[in-house]
Amino acid sequence: MTGRAIVVGAAVVRAGRLLAARRTTPPEAAGRWELPGGKVDPGETLDEALTREIREELGCVVTVVRWLAGEQPIGASYALRVALCTLADGDPISLLDHDALRWLAADELDRVDWLEPDRPFLSELRTVLLGSEA
Repeated sequence: MTGRAIVVGAAVVRAGRLLAARRTTPPEAAGRWELPGGKVDPGETLDEALTREIREELGCVVTVVRWLAGEQPIGASYALRVALCTLADGDPISLLDHDALRWLAADELDRVDWLEPDRPFLSELRTVLLGSEA
């Protein structure tokens, strides 16, 4: 770990497709796509933070399958960790920070403009989608 505060992202996979969410804020991220998630609160585990963030942002419940390798910097203060997840209850809907959701197949991952911290995880996620791991 880097000593930076951790932000968690959910790589939600269903039927061989990855959930992508289009940001509305902040202005520099608006219109770009990400793996949904958010900041880890004091006292939370990474799994707890991720399930809370997805429930708050998308109105559904996810199960963490495993954490992907590595982490990526977000500015000077944060680092992104991403978990492979499945839907446990409900269907995702845009509630807070997103104005669109898309389910992308492996060959569609490059069709959206991902935020930079999410991009390094796409190679591993493409492999997961092709192998239908989740």
